[in-house]
Amino acid sequence: MAARTSGDVVTATGVRRTFGDAVVLDGVDLTIGAGEVVALLGGSGSGKTTLLRILAGLDPDATGDWRVSGSLAVVFQEHRLLPWKRVADNVALGVTGPDLRRRTGAALAEVGLAGRERAWPAELSGGQSQRVAVARALIREPDLLLLDEPFGALDALSRLRMQALFGRLRAQHGFAALLVTHDVDEALLLADRTLVLDGGRVVDDAPVPLSHPRAPDDPGFGPLRRRLLDRLGVPARS
Repeated sequence: MAARTSGDVVTATGVRRTFGDAVVLDGVDLTIGAGEVVALLGGSGSGKTTLLRILAGLDPDATGDWRVSGSLAVVFQEHRLLPWKRVADNVALGVTGPDLRRRTGAALAEVGLAGRERAWPAELSGGQSQRVAVARALIREPDLLLLDEPFGALDALSRLRMQALFGRLRAQHGFAALLVTHDVDEALLLADRTLVLDGGRVVDDAPVPLSHPRAPDDPGFGPLRRRLLDRLGVPARS
């Protein structure tokens, strides 16, 4: 495994992005430490994906200052597998270096798809396809993993399995991550810290002081959930 970077892997100050007259990000400040998982929440159109794309280097029109230290990889909500390439070729896409076949097989084994190297994407379920997308990120040995609603398109059981997989991979590899999600429970299960975007700015930044592994019925989970829902403007049920 490649040596991990130390210190902050993300530092961003005054990040701003407009689309015509619409201000989507209006001076976002953000840091992510090495090995830290940060969940980014907010309403639709709050700029979560826009910020992730900026950090990934996919938006040249943003302004402000930001820096990503070390290597990064991105997992999108859609797996974006190339249907004309087999699973192993999708995982190794754009990757070079020695022993690539072994590394590809190891990445697939880590996500529970050992022996599926020769399968076509059309032969996989939605959950399996997203596991391939995660393997494609892992093979790059990232210091920072950017995830844009990576489990949002999955059924409930597949989503729970992928959340558990993410927790195991994070513990094993020690990467940092920015997880964009609409799911409050997912944020509290996986993240060390939660951020809430509203009006183009980070309006809430709070630690998640729970040990891993976590479950929604853990003591302390309920109050954290209620607080985060309050910050997102979701009223308590009567």
